[in-house]
Amino acid sequence: MDLSRVLPRLQLLRPEQMSDVHRYSISILEKTGIKVESPEARKVFEKSDAASVRDETVYIKGELIDHAIKTAPSNVSIYKKNGDLAFKLGKDQGNETYFGIGVTNIYYQDIESSKLELFTRKHMQYSTRLGDMLENYDMISTIGIPSDVSVETSDLYSTLDMYANTEKPLVLLISGENKTDDVLALLSHLHGDISTRSFCIPYVNLITPLVLNKTTTDKMITAINNNLPLIFSNYSMYGGTTPVTPGGTLALLNAELLAGLVFSQLVREGSKIILGSLPAAFNMSSMSSYYTPYSYLLNLACAEMMYYYEIPHCGTSGCNNGRGADLPASENLWINHLSSCLGKVGCAPFVGGTFESIAFSPALVVLSNHIIGEARKFAGGFTLDDESVNLDEIKNVGPGGNYFTSEQTLSSLQEKDNRRLLWQDQDIEEWEKQNMPGAEDELIELAREIYNSAEKSSEDSIDIISRGEAFIKSLHK
Repeated sequence: MDLSRVLPRLQLLRPEQMSDVHRYSISILEKTGIKVESPEARKVFEKSDAASVRDETVYIKGELIDHAIKTAPSNVSIYKKNGDLAFKLGKDQGNETYFGIGVTNIYYQDIESSKLELFTRKHMQYSTRLGDMLENYDMISTIGIPSDVSVETSDLYSTLDMYANTEKPLVLLISGENKTDDVLALLSHLHGDISTRSFCIPYVNLITPLVLNKTTTDKMITAINNNLPLIFSNYSMYGGTTPVTPGGTLALLNAELLAGLVFSQLVREGSKIILGSLPAAFNMSSMSSYYTPYSYLLNLACAEMMYYYEIPHCGTSGCNNGRGADLPASENLWINHLSSCLGKVGCAPFVGGTFESIAFSPALVVLSNHIIGEARKFAGGFTLDDESVNLDEIKNVGPGGNYFTSEQTLSSLQEKDNRRLLWQDQDIEEWEKQNMPGAEDELIELAREIYNSAEKSSEDSIDIISRGEAFIKSLHK
């Protein structure tokens, strides 16, 4: 740890409060239990004397939960497609939070007109390359559900189009039942061994409150048997599917995550799992979900509980409210990204959705890329030591002098980032001369420019798509 760094940090829960949340969660799993739909999954729980099954409900004792916490890996390494380490999640992660774009949007939102159109393979390919180009994204999640292929093959084509167009790790949201094996077979066909330096992370979520559904446990077993890291998450609407109080919601969601952790370790001890929550609110008037300041507090609290357990964490991305790259969206992006970088959030892989994550907005992805960069700079703090203070330079400049041409200033100017800024500095005269453009106009211009570059396919991606399409056709003759 660099003791010369001044680092801003957020901490919500005191140690005794973390212990309380754990106690509440154990009580929920011991006394209320969790419904497990799959007979095969219930048999997995029955392997332990510390779990009892009555009808479809499984009751889990605290001793089994504590054992699962100890056996699960404290760190999960995630790799790029070329085998290089991309990042680590967990105990040795440090202060970084990792971001990605996605997830499973039905519509695509045009950059200039904001009009919606059905999401297609073309959008998947271009948008994947957009995420690959932007420096503040570390992974690509399943961006949308393509409408121009059959439902039976959509998971396969989504995975193919992502794999062909990025070197970054993939978070796979596989919607179809019994499709995980086919998706992993496709990646193995294109890539070779996908288990030793894992670049793909299957994502699953149970049904809140307290239902471990068959589709989820089936996908978990498949991922674990393929030695892949797995994201196990829950989505809440407090006041709807979880208690209206933040404390009640935190205890319930934490209990669900612990149930998933126990299941993963009963399938195979040492299975690599990443846990986290997407805590939204429920609007009784509109019958819809949305994020609030409490959502982001719960996101941070969940991250701290995973840090307490030494379990890698996956959190929310602030992309639910908004009708595009607009004021409501930017409000949520800022509070989510900044608080994530200041807290203990491990990764936030679902940037880019609008209208309750129904439509994918490239303009919002570009805006969020800027916000992540600024949040990371803020969270990075500054150095306070003899070299940075430089008393000799202060003495040389003396009273009434200036630092425009000092050695330290000139050195700093040479190190400045020369990449194009999202918004250029502009005085009143220049702004009026250009007919007073809004900041949104500059965002749209930059997003369009980057997206145009992303529309150009490489020979390598064309070849991969050709080989993948042939494989998919062979599966679905």
